[in-house]
Amino acid sequence: MFMGTYEHSIDTKGRVIIPAKFREQLGDSFVVTLGLDGCLFVYPENEWQDFVKELRELPGSKEARKLQRYFMAGAAPCDVDKQGRVLIPASLREKAGLEKDIVFVGVMSKIEIWSKELWDENDDFENVDEIAEHMSELGLSY
Repeated sequence: MFMGTYEHSIDTKGRVIIPAKFREQLGDSFVVTLGLDGCLFVYPENEWQDFVKELRELPGSKEARKLQRYFMAGAAPCDVDKQGRVLIPASLREKAGLEKDIVFVGVMSKIEIWSKELWDENDDFENVDEIAEHMSELGLSY
């Protein structure tokens, strides 16, 4: 399970060091794809396969096809080099606004990669109690 927040920088070639705690769980290769809310999603191979299975099982609606295209068209396999770095494809860096300072956020079965600026705008948890109340109706216990 991925958890925690780590700040890093992207070098001029588009490479970033994956936090050691995450690298242990990711292994030598994994998948990066477009995420939601302006970030990228990073999946270990096994979790990516589970996610693709869920996408494949969506109903044949227009919305489902759009989601399938969104996640699959943006997906790229990534390999970690000997220094623990990975090259994030330019197209994904551009879509997520990743230029220099970035934030890795562990979110259970995946990692989110945010631009530091966008993370700082979105890490507002002021209404989390209100959200939690709604989620308890769906069976979340905390």
